Amino acid sequence: MGTATFEPTVHYTSSTVAQIHVSGEIDEVFASTEEGLRGRVVEAIRLLAASAGEPVTAMVVDGEVRWPLIVHPDGSFIEATALAETEDGEPASAPRPLRTGEVPVVTGGPAPEPAAEPEGDLTADVAGSDETRDEAAVVMDAPEAPEPEAVAAEAPAAGTPGVETPAPEASTPAAPLRSTTPRTATARRDTVREGVRRDPVQRATPTVEDLLGSRADRVKPRATEGWQGAIRRATGGAVSPRPGKAEQSRLDRERLVQRRLDGPRTIVILNPKGGAHKTTSTLLLAATFGTQRGGATLAWDNNETRGTLGWRAQNAPHHRTAVDLFEHLDSFAEPSQASLAALDTYVRTQVDARFDVLASDEDAAASSSIDAAAFDRLHGVLSRYYRLLIVDTGNNMRASNWVAAVAAADQLVIVSTVREDTAASAAWLLDGLREKGFDAKIDDAVTILAAPSAKPDRKLAERLERHFAQVTSAVVHVPFDPALVDGGPIDFDALSPESRDAWLTAAAAIAQRL
Repeated sequence: MGTATFEPTVHYTSSTVAQIHVSGEIDEVFASTEEGLRGRVVEAIRLLAASAGEPVTAMVVDGEVRWPLIVHPDGSFIEATALAETEDGEPASAPRPLRTGEVPVVTGGPAPEPAAEPEGDLTADVAGSDETRDEAAVVMDAPEAPEPEAVAAEAPAAGTPGVETPAPEASTPAAPLRSTTPRTATARRDTVREGVRRDPVQRATPTVEDLLGSRADRVKPRATEGWQGAIRRATGGAVSPRPGKAEQSRLDRERLVQRRLDGPRTIVILNPKGGAHKTTSTLLLAATFGTQRGGATLAWDNNETRGTLGWRAQNAPHHRTAVDLFEHLDSFAEPSQASLAALDTYVRTQVDARFDVLASDEDAAASSSIDAAAFDRLHGVLSRYYRLLIVDTGNNMRASNWVAAVAAADQLVIVSTVREDTAASAAWLLDGLREKGFDAKIDDAVTILAAPSAKPDRKLAERLERHFAQVTSAVVHVPFDPALVDGGPIDFDALSPESRDAWLTAAAAIAQRL
């Protein structure tokens, strides 16, 4: 039995999205990681192989490079990235290691009977460099004398019983996988005899969870913007083009923001200089995460005395703050005696943006403040009720609650306007954090550079980007928006489309690292 007559093509459009082209149809698969995406692609091809009852060879295309992927009905596969070539048929300049994989096979039982000797000459040379041939040989050659009791879980190769070797035509991507190491024909035939015949009962079959989990991969996105959206609306959906590049980019970023988390996450916004855009960034990130994820997001003003986060949030029917919550924290210490609804008397719900605000102390005559111990207790309780805690910080790097917030952070966000003084303050902050031992958190931090006016200094912006790109993991620019100038409560509906898109980009960069 040879490989299936149809040959699907897999196009990787990004590290988390791939398109599978089969007989004129296009299916799109998604995953949160590159490794997860590869597994979903292999599973999609496996389903085709299971339907055809024979191995399926797909051509994988990633940019200008392509290579064959052979998947068997039992889930075993050979992804011959070592044989990658360009669109012109030339070997890729930097071939990657050949990969194989398979489903587990039940061990034990009688040894398999020797298979019939395959027909054809197995000594044909492989086209390509010696290095490429050697890499293929390492995978394709079986041990000389395996123990008869052991059932090796190796990927089926050319010549394996039950799988015919495809004819060595130029168009058949599996042909270069045959070994060319200097071994005798008899030794190669012995290797073939030692192959393991698989029992169909032993293969890993998909479950109901696999069926339900595959639904999202099969949903084709519908265009809502540009000429693609106009055509879909004009034809009532009879003609439904895929989203354009701009809309697809937005959809990809939204998926990143909406990705599932395995526990609560704390994002801490930093810059020791006042007026650096920290509070605005905290609110806009909370609004973006809240609207995209459907709530369970808290914007928390962790200023040791008085901050302005509560003033810039939408009005609430009370003026309680973190200090008030801390004084009554014992009532929330026991989950069976507390609820998220009970927090409504301490947080300020931003209904339209689907997030809550916990303000810092607003009493000018008060003498109480939040220290490290208070922060840790508040953080422990609030993490039970919110998936995301976005923490605004004060300007005193030496304050104990400031240091406690950095220590508790899962993700640091460095914020600066495109100005020399605020940028220098941010750079000084990073140097100080490294001296305190927070190197790993700084290396993974995200920098947000906010334009202070409609016409920011472009050369300064480029210089700042070069600097922070070398000391943090990503730099995102956000534009000036007149809706944020007055310093009052932020009207999220009044933000420009450019601002919304930029803050979605910032949120996606942060979510990708959570």
